[in-house]
Amino acid sequence: MSEPKGGFPVSFEFFPTKTPEGAQKLRAVRAQLYARQPEFCSVTYGAGGSTQEGTFNAVKEILSEGVDAASHFSCIGATRDSVRAQLAQLKAMGVRRLVALRGDLPSGYGIGGEFHYASDLVAFIREETGRDFHIEVAAYPEVHPQARSAEADLKAYATKVNAGADSAITQYFFNADAYFRFVDDTRKLGVEAPVVPGIMPILGATQLMRFSDACGAEIPRWIRLRLQGYGDDVESIRAFGLDVVTAMCEQLRAGGVPGLHFYTMNQSAATLEICKRLGL
Repeated sequence: MSEPKGGFPVSFEFFPTKTPEGAQKLRAVRAQLYARQPEFCSVTYGAGGSTQEGTFNAVKEILSEGVDAASHFSCIGATRDSVRAQLAQLKAMGVRRLVALRGDLPSGYGIGGEFHYASDLVAFIREETGRDFHIEVAAYPEVHPQARSAEADLKAYATKVNAGADSAITQYFFNADAYFRFVDDTRKLGVEAPVVPGIMPILGATQLMRFSDACGAEIPRWIRLRLQGYGDDVESIRAFGLDVVTAMCEQLRAGGVPGLHFYTMNQSAATLEICKRLGL
């Protein structure tokens, strides 16, 4: 596969901040990352839509900064009417891209709402808005943590894409073979949507391990042991992380991936350095 014309596409993900100081800091981070000319920037959505206002405000700011913005959009606990109203709001803001997810329920809630799966949401968005939005869905090269089996997870992914998704962004991983195997398996099911790998720069050991255990992302044993061996040596962890993630991105790029989507954790230094090393 050859690289897309006009340079290699990258995109960046942010999460909504809770304070005016956080919002100010995030503006500075975005300004630094815009130097890499992202295809778009996405903004996450809290459990049960708990950060909806913050998400939509950040999306609005990104659009006003002249960059295409994608809003995460989850459906757990939502009704057809509430989703319809949110879609109208996003469309009025000028949003043309959505990341459609099932999402998480806030703790203590039952599974209310009229949508049980991301595929239900994708189908509803298409039904309501036609081709107004480019719809991204999530993909799990190392299997969704709640899936009954790897095969069931692949079928669930195929159902989401066949419901009307344009492309997918993966959960982060540190093993390129898992990504390539996943794409091969989806092609065997006749699912041709582009699958963009999600890339997590390694910013710290403890947080990464806790986060990965919670979301089902595998940290290969050799990486885990090296990170543990560095203890509190932040500089060594950072240097090792940059080497590991850059090498994986080079492998992915050589294998013809359609782009790279960086989970920035609202920081710019590591993502900028990886992009620089990749010559982007």
